[in-house]
This record gives sequence, structure tokens and C-alpha cells, in this order.
Amino acid sequence: MDGTLAHRRATAARGAAPRGRAWAAEARATMALAWPIALTNLSGVALLLTDTMIVGRLGAEALAAVTIGSNLYWAVQAPTFGIALAAAPLLAQARGASRRTDGAARRGWMREMRRSARQALWAVMALTLPTWALLWHAEALLLAAGQQPAVAAMAADYLRAFMWGMPFFGAFIVLRGFLAAMEQPGPALLVAFGGVGANALLVWSLVFGAFGAPRLGVAGAGLASFLVNLLMPLALLGLIARDRRLRRFRLLGRLWRPDWPRFREVFRVGLPIAGQMWLEIGLFAGAALVVGLLGAVPVAAHAVAVQAATATFMVPLGIGQAATARVGLAAGAGDMPGAALAGSVAVALGTAFMAVMAAGMVAGSGALPWLFLSAADPDAPAVAALGATLLVIAGLFQLADGVQVVAAGALRGLRDTRAPMLFAALGYWGIGLPVGLLLGFPLGLGAAGIWTGLAAGLLVVAALLLRRWRRLAGAPPAPG
Repeated sequence: MDGTLAHRRATAARGAAPRGRAWAAEARATMALAWPIALTNLSGVALLLTDTMIVGRLGAEALAAVTIGSNLYWAVQAPTFGIALAAAPLLAQARGASRRTDGAARRGWMREMRRSARQALWAVMALTLPTWALLWHAEALLLAAGQQPAVAAMAADYLRAFMWGMPFFGAFIVLRGFLAAMEQPGPALLVAFGGVGANALLVWSLVFGAFGAPRLGVAGAGLASFLVNLLMPLALLGLIARDRRLRRFRLLGRLWRPDWPRFREVFRVGLPIAGQMWLEIGLFAGAALVVGLLGAVPVAAHAVAVQAATATFMVPLGIGQAATARVGLAAGAGDMPGAALAGSVAVALGTAFMAVMAAGMVAGSGALPWLFLSAADPDAPAVAALGATLLVIAGLFQLADGVQVVAAGALRGLRDTRAPMLFAALGYWGIGLPVGLLLGFPLGLGAAGIWTGLAAGLLVVAALLLRRWRRLAGAPPAPG
């Protein structure tokens, strides 16, 4: 069925249907888009886990080099990643215009999608160039940060191979945003999981010289990651070209032509997203450093809690990215009641999922740490006990984190990104870390105090984002 006709019928049905039926229909549409995106996000975690498991066989120094190098890579890549994510709301709103009843407003929506995709790729490349210059001097940066010379040298070897994949990863995110706007996330999921398998094969081959490949050690892991980042957008472009409905957009046609108004709009939407990511990355990096002052046992317990929280976070992250597309489609169509419904349903889904995860985390707090620990380690009982305490706090942490990431995704669908960045600055750095330091040190609560501060900061951010969402979109009727 034609997308415009389907949307008109769905809008009419929503107006006539009971509220509960409208919520249920929107929930089904959101989850159909969200679950492939969430699994695609999990594939990114699997890529890093594969690198860690394979490189760990080279020894502790090699493992430390890849861990430190990848953390530096993701920290400095935040601007590029944020700019790439800006494509999603621009593309969704452009496609939403095809659903308008006003014929004049509908014209040119495919051209608008091409403009947004192409200029997002331009913006990714513009930010990649200075990031490359920074990563090329990674060894000097890491030495200045106090890292051991041998580890810094290996990390630099890893990054000098890995970093060339940065613009291709950005291109994959832009193309994934295009597919989300078209409500076809399947190809991105297929390519992402193919990338996990290809990465495992390439890392093993290039690190250890298997299957006739040169033995490159840590640098081989970086080269493998570059190759996977190169292949993934090419594979996605191939799948798009095979689809009759998608290839007609000619996304890369006349890519060399500048479009400065749209280029500026990509930066206007994307830079605050990058800023928000930097604030969050900095918060958790700072928390890890502060916990490190307390000793090895608190650091290990902190790592356990972070690992558990990261795994469950991928689902509301996917729901938030689906909310960006669903809200953007409705807003682009001029259907603000539909946008309000889409965002509010997404927030409800994210909250419900994280409430279940939080309850499971609290109930399993005694057993979960042992999934990451060895009984032969004499410190394991102390780590497990503290880890159980942190996991209880992480339950509240998880609930707030899920709400804020979905609400932020819904606001991105309205191209509202500056206020969420400011809320993150206030909540994370004005409240979260200061409260954590106060509770952790002067009041003597240690790692538990630091995590309580993080939870408080996230609660503030979640509340502010929800309030802004309700103000900008308006609250839809509750299901009933």
C-alpha cells in the first residue's frame, strides 16, 4: 500500500478508534522499528567484545592498549557520531512531508531526503579530518595522560589502523537513519550482524597471522575494525540498490555538490547531540576515575555494574532511535497529535522495559556479579558484595536512564537538541557528579555514594526531558 494512503487511513482510524486501540497500534509500529535497531546497537557491543576477547590472548599489555585506544577513539568520535545521528530526524521529517494532504507541501520530499543524506555525509567528513589529526598523535596524548609508554605505543598502533574507518562508520549511521525514516530497519540489522562475524574472522586472522594473513598483533585488530567499518556501508548501499523503492532516491548522486543551508542545518541539529554524548561519556569516565581512588575492589564492582547496565541500555536506546523516526514522520506530515502519541508511547515502552530490568537487577543483585568473577579470586567475595549494592542502586539508575534516552530521541524527532544538551550539563555535571563526590567521600559512602549521585543526576535529566516533551508535543490522551 502507498505510504501516504496508509498514513491517511491510519490517521483517520486513530481519530475514530478508542484511545487504547490507538496506543496499541502505535506501540506495535514503534516496536517493529525499534527491535531491529536495538539489535543493531547490540552488534556494536559485540564488535568491541570480540576485539577484547581475541586481543586478550596476546597478554595484559595488549588488552590494556586496545581498551584504552578504543575508549579514546569513541570519546573523540562523539562529534562525528552526533552529526551522523542528526540525519535521522531530518530524513524522517522530509519523508513525513510526503504524507501531507496539501499537494504543494508534498512536492519535493524525495529531493529533501537526498539533500539531508548528502549533507550529513559532508558534515561527517568535515569533522573526521580534525579527529584523524588528533588520533594520529594518540601516543603523545596517552603519555601526557600518564599511561605506560609500552601501552601508549601499542594503543597508537591500533588507532592508526582503526581511525581510517571513522567516516565509513558515520556513513553507516546516516544510511541507517535513512532506512529508519523509510521504516525498513532490516537491512541495517543484517549488515550489522554480518559485520560481527566478519570482524571476528578478520581480527583472528590479522592478530595471529591465521589463514595466510600477516601477523600484525594489536595493529591487526585496528586494521580489521577499519575493514569492517569500510565494508558495512558498502554492503548497506548494495542492499539499498537492490530495493526498487529505495534505489530511486539516488542518495549518492551528485554527492560532490555543496548545499550550504542544509549543511548548516545538519550542524545545528547534530552538534548539540554530540555535546550531550560528550557530557555523558565524560560523566562515566570521570566516575570511573573517582572510583579508582577507592581501590581495586570498588573499581571491579563498578565495572560489573556498568557492564550489566550497558547491556540492558541498548533496548531503550533502540526505542529512542525509533521514536526519532516515528515522531519525525508525524511532525513532517504536520500531524502533531500523531507526533505526541508516537513519542509518548515510546517513552512508555522504554519505561516499562527498564522497570522490568530494574526489578530483575535488584532481585538478582546477589547472583549477577558472579557472572563476571572467578571464585578462585580472593577478592571475589568483596567485589560481589559491593557489586550487589551497586546493582540495587543501578535499578533506579536504569529506570531514569531509559526514560531520558527515549525522551531525548522523541525530542530529536522535533529537531529539538539544544535544550536536551543543556539539561545533560545540569543533571550530569551540576548535580550527578557533585552529589556523588559528596556522598562518596565526605559522607563516607564510597562507590555506593558515587552511584547514588549518578542516579540522582539521571533522574533530574529524565524529569526535565519529559517536561519539555510534554510542553513541545502536548500530552496525548491516556490509553483507556
